[in-house]
Amino acid sequence: MATATDTAALQRWDRENAAAPLRKEPPTTVSSVAIDALYTPDNLTHAGFDVDADLGYPGQYPFTRGVHASMYRSRLWTMRQFAGFGTARQTNERFKFLLGKGQTGLSTAFDLPTLMGLDSDDPRSLGEVGRLGVAMDTIDDMHVLFDGIDLAEVSVSMTINAPAIIIMAYFLANAKNRGIDWKLLRGTIQNDILKEFHAQNEIVFPPEPSVRLVCDVIEFCAKEVPQWNTVSISGYHIREAGSTAVQELAFTLADGFHYVDQCLERGMAVDDFANRLSFFFNAHNDIFEELAKYRAARVLWAETLRERYGAKKENSWKLRFHAQTAGCSLQDKQPEVNLIRVAYQALAAVLGGCQSLHTNSMDETLALPSEHAVTLALRTQQVLAYETGVTNTVDPLGGSYFVETLTRQMMDQARTYFDQIEAKGGMIAALEAGFFRREIADAAYVYQRDVDSKRKLIVGVNAFVEKDEKPLDLLQVEIGVEKEQIDRLKKLKSVRDAEKVARALNEIQAIARTKENLMPKLLEAAEARCTVGEIMNALADVFGRYDGAMKW
Repeated sequence: MATATDTAALQRWDRENAAAPLRKEPPTTVSSVAIDALYTPDNLTHAGFDVDADLGYPGQYPFTRGVHASMYRSRLWTMRQFAGFGTARQTNERFKFLLGKGQTGLSTAFDLPTLMGLDSDDPRSLGEVGRLGVAMDTIDDMHVLFDGIDLAEVSVSMTINAPAIIIMAYFLANAKNRGIDWKLLRGTIQNDILKEFHAQNEIVFPPEPSVRLVCDVIEFCAKEVPQWNTVSISGYHIREAGSTAVQELAFTLADGFHYVDQCLERGMAVDDFANRLSFFFNAHNDIFEELAKYRAARVLWAETLRERYGAKKENSWKLRFHAQTAGCSLQDKQPEVNLIRVAYQALAAVLGGCQSLHTNSMDETLALPSEHAVTLALRTQQVLAYETGVTNTVDPLGGSYFVETLTRQMMDQARTYFDQIEAKGGMIAALEAGFFRREIADAAYVYQRDVDSKRKLIVGVNAFVEKDEKPLDLLQVEIGVEKEQIDRLKKLKSVRDAEKVARALNEIQAIARTKENLMPKLLEAAEARCTVGEIMNALADVFGRYDGAMKW
């Protein structure tokens, strides 16, 4: 309870604050949430905040303060720079370069044809092979990609969605061929198709069979690859498409709940798979809004898994997440300033308790990262880890009136979105009605309007503009990459057992027509040298292709 002195001091502050000249525009977060001038214990009291129940301790329910008791005092987050371009050989060289610079995990970017389930020799792939990621046509590419890298020791992340189950089959078959026990494999495959429908658009099949493939990976790996994160439920791309922080939070968790629902419908026990569902969030410019988002996510996930789904194990309640700094915040004007943006965004992710982190390179808005730029991006994480002191104590901002108030607000707003999704008939019905896309588009419009009117200032873009800028040295993907990849694929097709390929594809189609798990047959197809495009076409004959039609 406030004393008379406290009350007098607060009244004095209120008078002095009211008399002070204000900025032209009232302060808001990046997501246009109004921010009060001062936060006090009253903010938390009015919200019914209970220190023991709502804040608690790190490593304990509801995990507001982090999923591990000692957090970074025991182990730093995994430093995992996103990498991939050209052929598997070129990306393997970049992986080894990054590991040599002190990176502690690998993160794989695939090219657009692979992301869309197309082979490099498909006419639709022309001009895109190896341009924005590594080309991956067969298991042979997977062999080369991780050649000389100990997969039993290095954690691997792979960012792919529509063909994720095929890429996972290649990865597992490659590990088996190298004599690596699947139980030793650690890493993550993104495998989150719902966010593609909300934002990124790398879609091949309709929603329901697409989700079926996600759950096939979850089910198979829960039994066979116990340390593998089977889906990285992603808000990152939702935010990149223009959503607010709370939309990123709510839509991402709603996607996660839908995957849980679908796995339970298969008869799986929640405690058998929930501990290997991971998350992937954006780290944007507003440090405190991002902090609140991560804290709210942990609480809402833990609360729902325990209370709604009846999970008994603490590991099932823990929301573990990878963060990537905001690509959409990077600017082509004064690109060196992107180093500063990324450093603050990384700080937000670490203060928010991430388990792994990618820091964008300053040149990513112009081209794939150069070796110089990606080294600086990695050094940003290393300076943060070893020089700033933010890892010395667990949850240094826990209990902040401002942070905890924002966290509570974000939780309440996310629950409102959950209710709206349920009222529309659930995830698939809301998706097909265009609900998520409308919400994101409206938020993107508001943000851009504020930038255009200079209510939000972007350094180098609508404020502090430089007339003459020195261009950066950019990475150039070799012109011959596409021909090299296609020639390699053509040679493989000419020497493989065509009869074995046809049989494997027919068996995939037969299983796709049932409710059986597709992964065992996909492993056989990988060994038979079936290509990504051939397998996707076989599945499309059963599932159909998504036509993009949604109600708006």
